[in-house]
Amino acid sequence: MDFSVPDDVKLLQSTVREFVRDRLAPLTMQVEHDDAVPSEVLQEMKDLGLFAIPFAEEYGGGGFGELGYCVAMEELGAVNAAYSNIIGGHCSLSGAAIALAGSDHLKQRYLPAMATGEKLGAFALTEPNAGSDAAHIQTTARRDGDHYVLNGSKLWVSNGPMADLYTVFAVTDKEQGSKGVTAFVVDRDTPGLTIGKVDEKMGLRGSKTSEIFFDECCVPAENVIGEEGRGFRVAMQTLDGGRIALGASCVGQAQTALTMSIQWSRQRVQFGRPIASNQAIQWMLADSEVDVHAGRWMTYHAAWKIDSGQRASHEAAVVKVYCSEMLNRVVDRAVQVHGGMGYMKEFDIERMYRDARIVRIYEGTSEIQRMIIADDLLRDE
Repeated sequence: MDFSVPDDVKLLQSTVREFVRDRLAPLTMQVEHDDAVPSEVLQEMKDLGLFAIPFAEEYGGGGFGELGYCVAMEELGAVNAAYSNIIGGHCSLSGAAIALAGSDHLKQRYLPAMATGEKLGAFALTEPNAGSDAAHIQTTARRDGDHYVLNGSKLWVSNGPMADLYTVFAVTDKEQGSKGVTAFVVDRDTPGLTIGKVDEKMGLRGSKTSEIFFDECCVPAENVIGEEGRGFRVAMQTLDGGRIALGASCVGQAQTALTMSIQWSRQRVQFGRPIASNQAIQWMLADSEVDVHAGRWMTYHAAWKIDSGQRASHEAAVVKVYCSEMLNRVVDRAVQVHGGMGYMKEFDIERMYRDARIVRIYEGTSEIQRMIIADDLLRDE
């Protein structure tokens, strides 16, 4: 058993960490206030190769695989979840679906431009009446010669207002249930595709989500990802990797909350001594360290399984439910350690507390992950 991180991934980690410290960290409050990442910063992220990390080298990607990608997502999450969310929607979801199941033509057409960041991707699965019940989406796609015509809408699409292309899931045969769902790549400028209002969210300011509408939207048949009727499987396979990478972002966010709590407890003096000398504070710090440590290594293990060519659906569900709930525990303790200051907007802890709440919901709720895990445990051999 070898728990060491490969040298190339260590180099990637130090490169991203330096960029986060020097360039992204000073902008945290600006991003929160403006609800936007400055365009020049996004360009710098592209130039550094952050939009290319998990993609294969043959398509211009970094070739770092899932582990390298998770290490980078941990570093990005550590400064602001908005950054890891933008990269996640692009790489883990939209790009990953194309990389996993797309034809050679689709890969050659889209992945090189996605790797450079020239084209930003978004993942359009959720609908007003199909959140956790993704198999029963209502957006339709009917075959018309060498095209498909899409009608319907998608909700809470990460990168939606900014994206150049969308990985979209639509029903091609409603009688087949989940086996009647097909995945498509839809370019932003396709007639019939319109962007709805930008969502006003509790947290994750700087990471834009919106509705997407399709009205007689005509998509070439060559833009089908995989095969007709295989879209639901594409979505689930894509979400496996996405959930693991999201777990890595949660680890980064939790590590920052813990580090800030340690620093605050050392400098905050009450009753004539630092609050770090109080056992109640020490135990909160210790519990958070246990949480972060466990989350990091279960995430790395799941990433290793994917990079080894093994199926990791079970591990992805474990990572998603544990790391998302772990983050909420750690940040909640951080607010408590900081006392009243943790409730003030001038402290990052307040923002992190709001940002953390969504991770137990998107990319599969905690309840859905427990259903997946229990189904695996109870399945007959």
